[in-house]
Amino acid sequence: MPDDDRPRLADLRGEPQVYRAAEDSQLLATAAVARVGRDDLVLDLGTGSGYVGRKVAEACGARVVASDLNPHACRRARDEGLPAVRTDMVSGFRDDTFDWVLFNPPYLPTPEDQEWDDWMERALSGGEDGRAVVDPFLASVRRVLAPGGHALLLVSSLTGLDAVRNRARNEGLITEEATDEQYPSERLVVLELTPTGG
Repeated sequence: MPDDDRPRLADLRGEPQVYRAAEDSQLLATAAVARVGRDDLVLDLGTGSGYVGRKVAEACGARVVASDLNPHACRRARDEGLPAVRTDMVSGFRDDTFDWVLFNPPYLPTPEDQEWDDWMERALSGGEDGRAVVDPFLASVRRVLAPGGHALLLVSSLTGLDAVRNRARNEGLITEEATDEQYPSERLVVLELTPTGG
């Protein structure tokens, strides 16, 4: 998709309050479908429209739970046939639960003066450095991974890939690039995260 067609914060004002599937959603779903097994329990974290979770459930036959802080997104995921939990990050889930956690977080670096206060801003804005949601995810995801579990995290080169990898390492997570896609002004990357010793 040409860079000019990439959704930007200013272009989405007044749109519905749920993040619609885009090329980043498709990239994450493709990486997940190639890895998730039929017997796996999967968390589609920050589910938005439910696109990734539905694709994984349909293609893999896995059990998928959707979650989002946005109540509109939870309703949308339920409309897509997914059980959905409204919770912040992974706080609503027990330790050692999921075989896979899939996350397409808000990752666009967004100057404070360009933000606004609604659900779409929360779905897109990664704060000044693009890691305002990525860092807390890396600090908390390990707790909910079952033994042998993994996570897939979609990030942009605009987010600072080395900074994300360094933070993951500091949180006891090994990173490996699962897949990527190049655009004129950024590279989208799906990182597979594995707990050290896991």
